[in-house]
Amino acid sequence: MMNVVMSVPVTTDSLSVKAHAEPRRLVCRDRSLLLDGEPKMVGIVNITDDSFFDGGRFASTEAAVAQSLRLVAEGAAMLDLGGQSTRPGYAEISAEEEIARVVPVISTLLEKTSVPLSIDTYKPAVARAALAAGAHVLNDIHGFLGDETLAEIAAEAGCAVILMHNDEAYKAAHLDPIAAMLAFFDRSLAVAARAGVAREKIMLDPGIGFAKTHEQNLALLARLDELRVLGLPLLLGASRKSVIGNVLSLPPEERLEGTLATTALAVWQGVEFIRVHDVCANARAAKTAAAIRNHSKP
Repeated sequence: MMNVVMSVPVTTDSLSVKAHAEPRRLVCRDRSLLLDGEPKMVGIVNITDDSFFDGGRFASTEAAVAQSLRLVAEGAAMLDLGGQSTRPGYAEISAEEEIARVVPVISTLLEKTSVPLSIDTYKPAVARAALAAGAHVLNDIHGFLGDETLAEIAAEAGCAVILMHNDEAYKAAHLDPIAAMLAFFDRSLAVAARAGVAREKIMLDPGIGFAKTHEQNLALLARLDELRVLGLPLLLGASRKSVIGNVLSLPPEERLEGTLATTALAVWQGVEFIRVHDVCANARAAKTAAAIRNHSKP
């Protein structure tokens, strides 16, 4: 007997239902992050002794792993691990020391959590070691414009990347701040493309607190949605930073409420990823802001 295969017409409605049922994912090697319109928390883990807020608290492998798992339990969708502080006036350590700080944490966490692990470094040797150890994301504070070797390393590893805006010329520029930032990202993305980094693996970070005046930081926080013209997921890292301290005249340990305000404003503007020290509180603020945003238009 001949089998009869009946074709079902594909309508615009069925395509939209399928698109709604299958949201995009940001592939991070063997793990992924859902891009479904809901904000995701990225937990900060500083394996350092001099970070501006929590330096020294998680400097040991055991403390860093415990803090990482605590942030995941609070709702972190990704962890951003760093062994080199980049606070204002930071002291640079050797790549060997940075590797010794981060690799044991990565190796341990791979067995204890399923969330993607990001390595926050601008040093090629550290990036290679961290990705070889199993990290899933490379977070470069210079957006591949400090050392283009990082783009080649990322392409070879097949990892996702976070490209951050960090340009001293921006600080003195009298150009429109968004236009200047878009020009920076155009150069950054060109480096990524030449190296073979897939565009769908890229997130962009406006770099709050890096090579920017207080007024520029505030202007960017108010205009984050204008960066969406590039069609790439955005990550905001404003947690407890000096822009909040300058507004409130408070030290880092008293800037949680200010951080929650930046998180809510970022979510309102459609930012997908929020990089924070305090996951639970920011996740609650983000969920509330997203619920209001989702009902703001018919």
